[in-house]
Amino acid sequence: MLARIPRWANENVLVGFDTADDAGVYKLSPELALVQTVDFFTPIVDDPRTFGAIAATNSLSDVYAMGGKPMSALSVLAWPAKGDIDDLAEILKGGAEKMHEADCVILGGHSVADNEIKFGYAVTGTVHPDHVKANSHARAGDALVFTKQIGTGIISTALKRGIARDPDVEAATKSMLTLNRAACEAMLEFEVHGCTDVTGFGLLGHAREMANASKVSIEIDPRAVRYLPGAIDYARQGAIPGGLKNNREFISSCVEGSSEFDDLLYDPQTAGGLLISLPERDAAQLERKFPAAYRIGRVTVAQGKPIHLL
Repeated sequence: MLARIPRWANENVLVGFDTADDAGVYKLSPELALVQTVDFFTPIVDDPRTFGAIAATNSLSDVYAMGGKPMSALSVLAWPAKGDIDDLAEILKGGAEKMHEADCVILGGHSVADNEIKFGYAVTGTVHPDHVKANSHARAGDALVFTKQIGTGIISTALKRGIARDPDVEAATKSMLTLNRAACEAMLEFEVHGCTDVTGFGLLGHAREMANASKVSIEIDPRAVRYLPGAIDYARQGAIPGGLKNNREFISSCVEGSSEFDDLLYDPQTAGGLLISLPERDAAQLERKFPAAYRIGRVTVAQGKPIHLL
């Protein structure tokens, strides 16, 4: 659909929507560029305050994925006209607390009456024009490093079905509440070629975007990927979110090979980790610098389909 929308060239647009990147980047001066993104979704946990904090974490993630620093945010809210105002206050508090943790100020926002609750933020950050970490610069020979575990979509679905164990929900919630700020700061110490965060399109979906934008192929070892506690069991029990099915339908034709962990690889993530393409030598140093980072594959020259499962 986006291919049908007219585009006009602008020399200040460093990253637009043509490469399906995480955020737009607009150059203001030779030393400064804006990073802009927006994200919102329906509740995925029961506690209102936690939902607000997760929504903020997820919205901030795209700025970190570009190597940027969040500066300001505008809230985006859809709320039932007769909804519980105390619950709404808790959502806004949770979001505000997480934004404060990120040193990002909330300037305002917009709300509409809607029977289905939705909440998130439009976030603006800054980055040096020469230091943007786009998804389109991965190079053949790079190692592929990831910074979080996978499985938030499946665990959220298991929670809705009443089959999720409390410790597993707590682990998934902790992951979704963890800012990508530290991961971003750690990767910026190295020669990162490409970066994206793994969110709604799942690990394979965002890897596909990186491969296509960079004109390379990506090899992923499903056994090397770390999965959240309980996620594999819940997938086997059929706790499959609708977004996972959509991802598989859209992306599977771009994937060579399969594994017993396929459901997890297509699982839509909320506030997922950073997927980073960088030289092997720097990957080893990043793993030592930031222990949550671990290698899951490598980048190769383009060879048939964009994604290859080992």
